[in-house]
Amino acid sequence: MDAGSITSTTNLKTQARSPLREQFIQRKNSRENLDRFIPNRSAMDFDFAHYMLTQGARGEENPAESSPSRDAYKKQLAETMNMNRTRILAFKNKPPAPVELIPNEIYSSHLNQDKPIKPKRFIPQSSERTLDAPDLVDDYYLNLLDWGSSNVLAIALGNTVYLWDASNGSTSELVTVDDENGPITSISWAPDGRHIGVGLNNSEVQLWDTTSARQLRTLHGGHRLRVGSLAWNNHILTTGGMDGRIVNNDVRIRSHIVETYRGHEQEVCGLKWSASGQQLASGGNDNLLYIWDRSTASSNSTTQWLHRLEDHTSAVKALAWCPFQGNLLASGGGSGDRCIKFWNTHTGACVNSVDTGSQVCALVWNKNERELLSSHGFAQNQLTLWKYPSMVKMAELTGHTSRVLFMAQSPDGCTVASAAADETLRFWNVFGAPEANKPAPKARAEPFSHVRIR
Repeated sequence: MDAGSITSTTNLKTQARSPLREQFIQRKNSRENLDRFIPNRSAMDFDFAHYMLTQGARGEENPAESSPSRDAYKKQLAETMNMNRTRILAFKNKPPAPVELIPNEIYSSHLNQDKPIKPKRFIPQSSERTLDAPDLVDDYYLNLLDWGSSNVLAIALGNTVYLWDASNGSTSELVTVDDENGPITSISWAPDGRHIGVGLNNSEVQLWDTTSARQLRTLHGGHRLRVGSLAWNNHILTTGGMDGRIVNNDVRIRSHIVETYRGHEQEVCGLKWSASGQQLASGGNDNLLYIWDRSTASSNSTTQWLHRLEDHTSAVKALAWCPFQGNLLASGGGSGDRCIKFWNTHTGACVNSVDTGSQVCALVWNKNERELLSSHGFAQNQLTLWKYPSMVKMAELTGHTSRVLFMAQSPDGCTVASAAADETLRFWNVFGAPEANKPAPKARAEPFSHVRIR
């Protein structure tokens, strides 16, 4: 290496200690060193180069200071400090391997102690039980499946309501209606898990006590056409009909009609009360979704809606209130829409929309995790588990050979039952067992729910 190159390298070392000066390299002559090959500075070790130029040759210049033991020590020290190199200038981007000061095993174990990794939950891809469901009416606008708080599943098959006790697997027949009144078009358990409402094709609604298999009363006059949807709010049984009317019935009193909601122009096929009982969501075959406020309901006149939502382009049947956020509602559209939409029911804003690719028949939230289960029609007839709020697909459960019209969730929140037009009833352990020491996600209270603005 010539002297000029040595001088340049020494200057580079001096300048490397002051990064701001590296941008200002002055030359005495504009043509100086124009034919020199400039090495790759990012791959050079300036400290090592300076050592080699100024200190590395001292052993050869002063032989008296050298000895076998000293040379062996220097060699070992050079290997340890990664100084066993001969090149000063580097023309390749090949950095030396880093020295692992902290073993990776110790570092990883320390991290694991601070934040344990949650094991991935196993989601069975097949149903754990399948039951026959002959004569199940293949009608998207009906609601023929419900799972009560006493762990008894109710399903309407044709003109008959059957009860299946999940605790022992026993089956019983509750009621069979005449052909002139049937088929049964909707069923819904009361919160006590003992009483059940049964909507009929003749516009009537029957109330039954399942423990004694006795009919308590029949609700007349609320509708002119079939009653395809039911929803309970304590002692209030809300009914939705093919006539587009929504009626609140107080089952404790003789004159049971206490409020009427008018807004839908076609059949009401979805009804769900929020957990607080303050808001009611209704979906219809007119592609509309309404949010009604219980505090503004009036028995003297037709109640005005809180929000009229027109984003869906097909019938809105699938409705599900979020268990961990009181003002979040999920809704699903029919075959012409195929979307799951999420709504802030306080403001009426659509916060997200996902195109599922097929008819959305039913929606169920996981009570223990932030997950949503949807059931679909053509072409896969599947159940899809979504992670919320990312809406990433976690699993797709197949087995039904026709559209999965209805879903119901067990009281413990672990199992979901699905009934399809293939006349089968399947049970899926999709949500898994809740963690022993982990409480369910708290539902955020709806702000100002106790305040009535006049």
